[in-house]
Amino acid sequence: MTAKVLPRFKTAIKRMTLIPSKGGCFEITVGGKLLYSKLATGEFPAEEKMIAAIGEALKK
Repeated sequence: MTAKVLPRFKTAIKRMTLIPSKGGCFEITVGGKLLYSKLATGEFPAEEKMIAAIGEALKK
């Protein structure tokens, strides 16, 4: 997903942090706001849905 997010929002993203973990943890936050949590849903997010959510969060 990083390979799709960076080129699309390269001028809007000031910093991107990937934090390795165990147990399938996967969360996406923008500006401190949690957009998605695999821990909560138990499922990996749909890429296009998450890219759209990131775009919306970056507009604000």
